[in-house]
This record gives sequence, structure tokens and C-alpha cells, in this order.
Amino acid sequence: MTRESPRAKPYAAMLGIRDVLRGSLAHSLRALSDADRLAGAWPVACGTAMAAHGEIVAFEQGVLFVQVSDATWLSQMVSMRTHLRNELSRIADVPVTEIHFEKKR
Repeated sequence: MTRESPRAKPYAAMLGIRDVLRGSLAHSLRALSDADRLAGAWPVACGTAMAAHGEIVAFEQGVLFVQVSDATWLSQMVSMRTHLRNELSRIADVPVTEIHFEKKR
């Protein structure tokens, strides 16, 4: 007989709550423009720590433009580009074909 970790149930509950919140957010964002929907989805897709270091500045023809605070965060975001693109598209219900990251000057 296998024993379930004491942390397994709270973790599973947190994942369930996260999915509910994402669904609620997606529903709430439908009344906004695509750019505003993506900006609202940004902290959910990448987490608050990363979101604080990147700002969505434009969305044109499926390409999202994000200004990033410094080279370290730029590298991290670039390495997560595919994941971020997929999450943003799913949460905001906006087709994002590419994300262009640029370090703030």
C-alpha cells in the first residue's frame, strides 16, 4: 500500500484553485482589447516576481512586445518564451504567435 504525502492534498488543491482562477480571469478579460487582456494575463502566466520585471508595451499582428528591466530577467524570459506564449494565449484567449523581449534603456 502506498502512502500519500501529507503535502499532496494541499498541493493538488492549490493546482485546482489556480485553474479556477485562470478560467475566471479569462472570462473577465473578454470585454477588454487584446493588448489589455494580455497585460491582465501577464502576472498569471509568468508569476508576480517575473511580471514585476517585464512590461507589455504593444501587441501587433500576433506579436507581443515586452520591455524587460535588466539582462538577467531578459535571459530568463527568453528561455521561457514558448511557455509564456502558450500560457498567455490560453489565459487571455488571444492568439500570440511570437514574443519579442527587449531590455529597457
